[in-house]
Amino acid sequence: MLKKYAGRYSKYLRPISIIFDLFIINLLIELFFYTKLVEPSYYIAFSLFWIISALVTKFYEVYRFTKLVTIISHLISQGLLFTVIVFAFFGFIDSQIPETFQTAKYIGFSFLTISIFKFLIFYGLQSYRLGFGGNFRKTIIIGSNDAVKELENFFKNQKELGYENKKTFKVNKSFNIQECFEHILNSNIDEVYCSVSELDKEQIKILINFCNNNFKILKFISARGELLSKKLKTDTYGYSTVQSLRDMPLSNDYNTFLKRIFDIVFSIIIIVGILSWLTPIIAMCIFIDSKGPIFFTQVRNGYKYKEFVCIKFRSMVVNKNADTEQAKRGDVRVTRLGKFIRKTSIDELPQFFNVLIGNMSVVGPRPHMITENKKYAKTVNKFMERHFIKPGITGLAQVKGYRGEIEEESDIINRVKYDLYYIENWSLLFDINIVLLTTINFITGQKKAY
Repeated sequence: MLKKYAGRYSKYLRPISIIFDLFIINLLIELFFYTKLVEPSYYIAFSLFWIISALVTKFYEVYRFTKLVTIISHLISQGLLFTVIVFAFFGFIDSQIPETFQTAKYIGFSFLTISIFKFLIFYGLQSYRLGFGGNFRKTIIIGSNDAVKELENFFKNQKELGYENKKTFKVNKSFNIQECFEHILNSNIDEVYCSVSELDKEQIKILINFCNNNFKILKFISARGELLSKKLKTDTYGYSTVQSLRDMPLSNDYNTFLKRIFDIVFSIIIIVGILSWLTPIIAMCIFIDSKGPIFFTQVRNGYKYKEFVCIKFRSMVVNKNADTEQAKRGDVRVTRLGKFIRKTSIDELPQFFNVLIGNMSVVGPRPHMITENKKYAKTVNKFMERHFIKPGITGLAQVKGYRGEIEEESDIINRVKYDLYYIENWSLLFDINIVLLTTINFITGQKKAY
């Protein structure tokens, strides 16, 4: 029974760890500093100091293959940087400050507690894998050389790390890459490891496209001491060097957690501050303007191509082509009110409920109609890679002018280009910048907002 549910909750461990660490940091402020010295700003400041330090030291970038020495290195780096920032903070404030020894005790106990919890999670998860056989990533390996054999042995002998190699495809005269693809799909493989030196350029290209279009993680195996390219993300599995095509920021649970917090906070602000009073007004106007429901719902493809119901204020008359035909300039289906709410993007505001639920984000690639996705997946290179993250209410492509109707082939090509740039260069500041640009566009208007 336990194995049935194994692996479903491991993605929450990093957010739990962050919340626990912040809780300890703030709890110990109360215990180690005199109450009269503690100001509300301490809690906010120390929490920010911790998060900033963690970003710099990559404190939470611990994976199943991470070595113990790396974890200890992260702990030392985080401890030193946080200590320096805390003492610098007390040196700059004008109010009465605690004694140096008291501050040192606070930092020492904080790190002792956080370190114990970090090791409990790391080794507890390994014990869970060995004891219950859960939280495993299914893999296949393509290749036949010594580097492949080393990786096979690593997966076999280090089961506590949570890799289950389902099959190794030997590269010889009978090798058929299509058989690999069938096995990957039929066995629900998570990660594909490939010895690049044993495949030709065309096979590598086909393999990359397949993994991207089916949301499988592809990694390349290098011979010991060798690198395919310094531009690729490099990790070490035992004695095996493994490289990834791209290091997407949102493949990191820590970054995903930060983005999710931003989404929740921002969507609550919009729902409570704007939608709470605007929805009744818009609902009444829609009711007066045309017959039909207040909200328009449509099934669209989201994260990893999973379907979800997207919510909007209805801006068109009820019609049978709503799910197959995109709105065009001068579209007769758009109501009088619809022209206004589409021009100002007010019709999109209910999607903040999608954000709060968790099937959309404030910023990300805009979700297309299913018919459009099927069309462009076949004709536009790397189109499916847009679905590596949650779709957004707004996005980089939209603020760059590529929103609304696809009039020319260059429109969808540029939209994908900007979406992929966003995916590969995400940061919280990037999201905030896009939101600000979207606000400016809301005030000034956009040519393709119709």
